[in-house]
Amino acid sequence: MSLACVFPGQGSQSTGMGAALFDRFPDWTAVADATLGYSIRELCLDDPGRRLGLTMYTQPALFVVNAMTYRARQEDGGRDPDYLAGHSLGEYNALLAAGAFDFAAGLQLVRRRGELMAQVGGGGMLAVIGLEPERIQETLAGSEPGRTIDVANFNSFEQTVVAGPKDALDLVKPDLERAGARMVIPLNVSAPFHSRYMRGAEQEFTAFLTPFAFAAPKIAVISNVTAEPYQPDAVRATLARQIGHSVRWLHSVRWLLKQGVTEFEEVGPGNVLRKLVAQIKKRT
Repeated sequence: MSLACVFPGQGSQSTGMGAALFDRFPDWTAVADATLGYSIRELCLDDPGRRLGLTMYTQPALFVVNAMTYRARQEDGGRDPDYLAGHSLGEYNALLAAGAFDFAAGLQLVRRRGELMAQVGGGGMLAVIGLEPERIQETLAGSEPGRTIDVANFNSFEQTVVAGPKDALDLVKPDLERAGARMVIPLNVSAPFHSRYMRGAEQEFTAFLTPFAFAAPKIAVISNVTAEPYQPDAVRATLARQIGHSVRWLHSVRWLLKQGVTEFEEVGPGNVLRKLVAQIKKRT
């Protein structure tokens, strides 16, 4: 029986997350505070400035809580996974768990990633429910505003997220509904993440990655971009592409299922990925 540990990304954060972890791992708590310049415990548990929902704070906070959750799991005798994967930000936790970099380096990476993504203004995202990805892509390709929109997240057969200019999203929403979407929901985000409009941030992040050393993953990590395992000598190049390209979660889970994975364990707050995996399993 093969096991995949999967790590959630932005959207799974909640006030109070990690409550049992910060005292358990004072070493990582101290590293986080020193690296970020604020109290990670205060942000996650109390969120006094209502910053936890802001990209530049959400990403480091989730990375820390995901990482501590996995560390606790391993110390408590959890079974070693056969595969690792993460949704967007969660992929950094998968790489950390696989030994591609250490906690301090990972925290530096996600801090800068969050800063760069937060700097991108304009645009938005829509969650399209109940319409298969192929039909969504056909609908976008068939209209002028739709051709300015990208699929950002292939989450499941039932849930896809698209991203692009807000006026184009407004215009294409009725087209998606006519094509059969059960719901088309605007998301409360500051920018069109994982789309062509993030390529400037992607280029800056690529340059930021240059001085970092990356080890070959000790456990296979499934890439959001390729929906296949990271190649040992291509961690930096593969990770650099993630910001401006689609999160292929649907394809990643289907790849894992084809390898015989029978158990998926979500490591971090919430159960978003567990629900998506269940949806995919029903159709695979």
